[in-house]
Amino acid sequence: MSAVRKKGAAYAERGSASVLMIGVIAVVVTLSGAALLIAGYATGYHRARAAADLSALSAAAAFEQGRDACAQARQTARQNGARVDRCGLVGDAIDFVVTVRVSVAARTRIPQLPRKVAAEAHAGPVR
Repeated sequence: MSAVRKKGAAYAERGSASVLMIGVIAVVVTLSGAALLIAGYATGYHRARAAADLSALSAAAAFEQGRDACAQARQTARQNGARVDRCGLVGDAIDFVVTVRVSVAARTRIPQLPRKVAAEAHAGPVR
């Protein structure tokens, strides 16, 4: 009688490893998706930071040469795949600071998440 019981108990647990593996695979897929989402935002932030730095530097150089700083910042940002949200100039022709805030589109399809990543940079004359 005990041999029959063991066989029945083993039969009742048959397939439980499949359910466990489905759960493990679901967790791995969820964590991988979250990691890819975070990596996408990190890449977008680095792109925005680089575009902001380059835009601010080119705007400062343009202002030193007597040209429109914000127009140069917009052109540089556009060439780097970004958009200027704000451009400001403080100071005079000798001592000034150009502040540029740019945004880059975040490539996500999740509706509640932000659609753009922004960064700000400052530049002034070389001394």
